[in-house]
Amino acid sequence: MATATNAPTATPAAANLNGVPVDQLVATVNAVQANPSLAQFNFRLNNAWCGGSQNRSTVADFYGAGQQQSRTRPFILEADEPGVLLGKDTAANPVEYLLHALASCITTSMVFHAAARGIRIERVESTFEGDIDLRGFLELDKGVRQGFQGIRVNFKIKADVPQERLAEVLNLGSAHSPVFDSLAHGVPISLTAQSL
Repeated sequence: MATATNAPTATPAAANLNGVPVDQLVATVNAVQANPSLAQFNFRLNNAWCGGSQNRSTVADFYGAGQQQSRTRPFILEADEPGVLLGKDTAANPVEYLLHALASCITTSMVFHAAARGIRIERVESTFEGDIDLRGFLELDKGVRQGFQGIRVNFKIKADVPQERLAEVLNLGSAHSPVFDSLAHGVPISLTAQSL
């Protein structure tokens, strides 16, 4: 969403740009400027282990825009591991989901912020890859982290801007993406456990 200092303004020609209803985006920005409490969101999911390397998350309700929000149907996210990592390879693994979350968040942020600025995007494709050293996960080397050691991203963008401005368009995504921010700057995580 655009910041207060760079709030988008809708024009009749840009009522729907990049599949984004710009009029509604402007109305949302104006509503949040008038009542900042509307900007507070809480997303959640429930996860259950299904055996072995498989588990399932259910995404249903969330809090936002000043009230509890319910979806018409829950989303089910299955996770597994490939055979070489002792799984049954029935779904993407958790770190692949992390890459998907990063890819989709940067892309969506870029498309929305481009639309707010009147930049038409025709096509976006990207590749994301990250390196993990299993010695960290397996506790074989305390000097090796358990998570990604690095993530490399490559975007291909077809937009109505010259080639030299494509990096600027991509920066709209990374500069405004909540997932990019969470990964690049860290976020506090609290863990609790109780008996079932």
